[in-house]
Amino acid sequence: MRLSPTRLAVLIGVAGALLLVAVIVSPMLLISMPSFLNNGGTAVDCDDTAQVEEASDSAASDIPRDYLELYQEYGERIGVQWNILAAVGKRETDHGRSTLPGVRSGTNHAGAAGPMQFLISTWGGKARIPMSSTFNGYASDGDGDGVGDVYNPADAILGAAKMLKRNGAPENVRRALFVYNRAWWYVDQVEEIARTYALSGEVDVPPQASEECDEPLVEAAPSDVVAEILEYALAQRGKPYLWGGTGPDAFDCSGVIYAAYRAAGLSIPRTTFGQWPFGVKVLEGQEQPGDLVFFNSGPGTSPDNPGHVGLVVSKGKMLEARCRLCGPIKVTSYESRTNRVGFTRPLQNPDVLEQLKRLQNSTL
Repeated sequence: MRLSPTRLAVLIGVAGALLLVAVIVSPMLLISMPSFLNNGGTAVDCDDTAQVEEASDSAASDIPRDYLELYQEYGERIGVQWNILAAVGKRETDHGRSTLPGVRSGTNHAGAAGPMQFLISTWGGKARIPMSSTFNGYASDGDGDGVGDVYNPADAILGAAKMLKRNGAPENVRRALFVYNRAWWYVDQVEEIARTYALSGEVDVPPQASEECDEPLVEAAPSDVVAEILEYALAQRGKPYLWGGTGPDAFDCSGVIYAAYRAAGLSIPRTTFGQWPFGVKVLEGQEQPGDLVFFNSGPGTSPDNPGHVGLVVSKGKMLEARCRLCGPIKVTSYESRTNRVGFTRPLQNPDVLEQLKRLQNSTL
């Protein structure tokens, strides 16, 4: 794609002015379309979120009403299949009805507790944790009482939804379930239960945005430069994750972004740790295509030192290379991620502004 000198000049002028007034970002009205029409006139599903599956008669008769409401509420809020969440609850404790040790108090022989059978170590180190305290685990406060109680169904189900999401759901359900209880026979059993709970008899896995969705995303880019970045990045979808990879056959999270900017003639830092302080911070809700979205990814990372990054391609959507076991590079949602740290705009970095000027001069 040839850079338009006029549009590039406008981009540089606007970005420079924004930088001088310390990140006064002009909001953009981006219309998010759930699907587009391909050339044949067939609707193409460009969404990546789990479908809200209706409950079957089997689910309604087997799952206590309060549990069913919690599974559906937190499944939709966190972005995982509610029937998978419910099937875990069924397989673990029959939705809290089991009288075995560890369900209502104490732990079982493996150290697991509560209706969703969390290992106390993965919950946060103890069964009941004030949510104002610092801890490393999945302890959650579903009922708003300020305490993450592993025996409380609302807290435990919310925590389980977060754990499934963190480990691959809704796209890679089997991997997420394997991490939950490391046995493939367990994964098979949970999936079978989940099918009986869904009205369709299936476990819905969200489709990945297809190539038919690329053109509208690129055309909606705020500049020719961003369009080039998106065009390259989206073309990498389906390639595998490789730690340290910068292409052309495989990438890691920051590598695919580094390569996409390079394809547009721009140089930015190679790693997530370098990319985070490089771009100008953007307020949530004012992010736009071409910006970067960062996440706290666990041990060794923090809100001030995020360990994962994605490329914003449209409002609420990003392209990411997540991890080796998380499947190929794809377009996913960032809005449902609870570990989101913030957004940056590399195009407002002074070094990038100079690079843009040189690119403009080279096209004159």
